[in-house]
Amino acid sequence: MTRTGQGLRPFSPFSIKTKLGTLVVVSVFITTGLLMVALRTKTEVRFITVFSVIASMLITQFVAHGLTAPLDNMTRVARAISQGDFTRRVRGADRRDELGDLAATINVMADDLEAVDRHRKELVANVSHELRTPIAALRAVLENVVDGVSAADPETMRTALKQTERLGRLVETLLDLSRVDNGVVPLKARRFEVWPYLSGVLKEAGLAAGQRAMLASGSGRHTRKDVHLHLDVYPPDLTAVADAERLHQVVANLIDNAVKHSPQHGRVTVRARGGDIPGSLSLEVIDEGPGIPEGQRHRVFERFNRGSAGLPGSGDGGTGLGLAIARWAVELHGGHIGVAESSRGCRILVTLPGSPKPSG
Repeated sequence: MTRTGQGLRPFSPFSIKTKLGTLVVVSVFITTGLLMVALRTKTEVRFITVFSVIASMLITQFVAHGLTAPLDNMTRVARAISQGDFTRRVRGADRRDELGDLAATINVMADDLEAVDRHRKELVANVSHELRTPIAALRAVLENVVDGVSAADPETMRTALKQTERLGRLVETLLDLSRVDNGVVPLKARRFEVWPYLSGVLKEAGLAAGQRAMLASGSGRHTRKDVHLHLDVYPPDLTAVADAERLHQVVANLIDNAVKHSPQHGRVTVRARGGDIPGSLSLEVIDEGPGIPEGQRHRVFERFNRGSAGLPGSGDGGTGLGLAIARWAVELHGGHIGVAESSRGCRILVTLPGSPKPSG
């Protein structure tokens, strides 16, 4: 999250305007004082004028050095940042004047650019890792078929198809991420019946879970056919207003995450209730996994956050983009998504207002 503008302060008694005004006043006082001394001591005015100019120049030089030295430092840091060195910071951000504000703003900009650069590198690393496994598996299957090691039977083709489907899911995720960044995804909100809609989403999630083979993750983990999906909608004829395609992304990603973190023979519950406003909706996805520590809940929906992939039943961690896309889709509706308190496992709560905000 960018923090541009952070650290800006209101008018300070030590501002540059005050310093320049003080410089003018002091110069006038010095000149006036020396003229008065010249009149009383009958000193020639030309000597007094020379002394006044010298004194004013010394004071001006002192003040100018205090103003230009920070600017030189800012120039060096800005030049380094423009060349890709985002670790440099400007000194003097604690000054109580406009230069201090400028230094603080440049440092905030450098922090943001460093974060963006770090996310870019993480994106390349994550995408490279995610692409490498299915491509390697698909290549191995096809090479075996071409070399005659294995026949092109239905089982072999199903294995190749699974790797192709995984590549397709990753590409679709990246396309969604691109749409998020460009802000070009319109909402097509409509009223729909919640029970049949969510029932279809759970059915697709169950089929997807059943199709996950060990090659799908490349990590030797078993499929999660053992996790039971349960749907709880009340009242049964509940209706809501939302973009069905975007809501599908939310529910599917939450279910996928819950299944990955569920223990063996665990249960994932999708609960839907109506809100206070007609058309609004409250959705909960609850699992029986290890849960999320309170100190990490604020990072759950950040991009590339893979969570506790080492926990039992956590799966391969995915790309770390699913929950970030879910948050984007919910906020696109003007709703809210977050980790709610739960006595066991993890409970994700989604609230939709029923009248999504107009897309920009």
